[in-house]
Amino acid sequence: MKLTVFYDGQFWVGVLEEVIDEKLKAVRYVFGSEPYDWDVMNFVNQRMLSCISRAGKSIDVKMPVRPSNPKKLAREAAREVQRVGVSTFAQEAIKKDREALKLEHKVISKQLRQDLEKSKRDKKVQKNKKKKRGH
Repeated sequence: MKLTVFYDGQFWVGVLEEVIDEKLKAVRYVFGSEPYDWDVMNFVNQRMLSCISRAGKSIDVKMPVRPSNPKKLAREAAREVQRVGVSTFAQEAIKKDREALKLEHKVISKQLRQDLEKSKRDKKVQKNKKKKRGH
């Protein structure tokens, strides 16, 4: 599990990545203004697990075999600290999750619109029947 906090030009954002059985799940969490250390720790201790559990789509990733040399591990850790932003796999997972939510929202709003049109049509029919019968 990996949390990357960065400034995207407007807000401070945290991207949480989790790899289980070569499946990557990623969630984007907006902190808003620059988070203090205790804000990040509060997120990690309280909200992180619920955020990653609500991640819908996951993508397949091939994880490389981790090097066993401690010097190489230290160099990779230093490289990760210097890297800004999130991985393309995480971006792809977040994009798929957003598309799924977008489709779901589209279906719900279409159903609501159809229900509203049907109720308007029914009211109009009732009004016309009432007019035809007279006062």
